[in-house]
Amino acid sequence: MEIVKIPNMDKAEYDQLIEEGFISRIAFQGSKYPYIAPFLYVFDGKFLYFLATKYGRKNDLFRQHPYVSVEIEKYSSDLSCYTFVTMQGYLVQLEDAIEKKIIREKFVDMIKAHNLSRNILAALGHKPEEPIGSIASEERSNIWKLTGVTDIVALKNL
Repeated sequence: MEIVKIPNMDKAEYDQLIEEGFISRIAFQGSKYPYIAPFLYVFDGKFLYFLATKYGRKNDLFRQHPYVSVEIEKYSSDLSCYTFVTMQGYLVQLEDAIEKKIIREKFVDMIKAHNLSRNILAALGHKPEEPIGSIASEERSNIWKLTGVTDIVALKNL
């Protein structure tokens, strides 16, 4: 019996997958088990940025060990088409006020472009009835940037 390997994607293909998406999973190193959580993200063509509420286990794990694995996927409902990319790197928290404002505005634009439910605001530290622009005008969440990527695995179906 011959084992068939899933083909790799080239950089242009996985950059397109990342560009088109907005949901990722981040795996943090826990004390015994990994901790995996979903995150909205934006991509500026070079870096991934994530909004993280200022509470919860992810913050403790980020401070203890910022090295993570990030996964982004896209698939059809019957799984006849699928692609995914995983990246290993580390997260840094943005501190520059101008950079944070620019990235927060990118999140507002992404939410509007994908016509996401206002209920997503609750996952970002806001009430769903608040204006989406409050993400950019207030700092109720941290912004993490994926950097130092050392390994990328990007695969697609045949």
